[in-house]
Amino acid sequence: MRLGDGLRLAFGTLTTVPVPAPRVIDRPVAGIAMVLGPVAGVPLAAVAGLVVAGGGALGLPALAVAALALGLVALGSRGLHLDGLADTADGLGASYDRTKALDVMRRGDSGPTGVATLLFVLLVQVGALVGAIAAGHGIVAVVIGVLAGRCTLSMSCARGVPSARPSGLGATVAGSVPRLVAVAVGVVAAALAALAPGLPWWQGAAAVVAAYVVAAVLLARCVQRLGGITGDVLGAGVEVGVAAALLVLAV
Repeated sequence: MRLGDGLRLAFGTLTTVPVPAPRVIDRPVAGIAMVLGPVAGVPLAAVAGLVVAGGGALGLPALAVAALALGLVALGSRGLHLDGLADTADGLGASYDRTKALDVMRRGDSGPTGVATLLFVLLVQVGALVGAIAAGHGIVAVVIGVLAGRCTLSMSCARGVPSARPSGLGATVAGSVPRLVAVAVGVVAAALAALAPGLPWWQGAAAVVAAYVVAAVLLARCVQRLGGITGDVLGAGVEVGVAAALLVLAV
């Protein structure tokens, strides 16, 4: 029952895929949903891979194909992670007062810091995917990149990571994933990526490691600066993780 509720919560929160509402939403179910984040990302990664394959078959410019593929991933997640990235950047760039920073993040509008960060991260993602397409492994790259970013959700929600607020998504999922489970998600993801066709064995695994390292740096900064995670911080971790993974795969 909890597994089914967790799966529904993962798809309902992280994608636009229509699913029934979970019957129960508590911390165990929230933890399962974060662990299953990559599973919810599979349809998005599959669509992106099909776009890259179709664009290549039609001879479309790599830049247009990369932008379309990642744009559909953003639409398929309702822009949730991109919004989180912009809000997190605004919060970290705001006053050193923690309460004011969290208030900036709660407003929902984007300031210059958020807009610039969003633009630069998207440029990195698209540019890196263009490089992977040119190298001949764009389909594999976009699938690994999309899923690797979502694998970091379990790390950001591991036991010991506090919530920055007493309520909201961050409070529901903070500390909800056992540490061993969070580690296992990363190890399994790296092992599967190492088996990806068309890549040297090390490159797929290195892409997953890069996603985790960059997301972990952001997570540590947010815990230090904001006192913990929010839903926006989770989304920001996903997006920077995707960018880092795609950069490695562009080689």
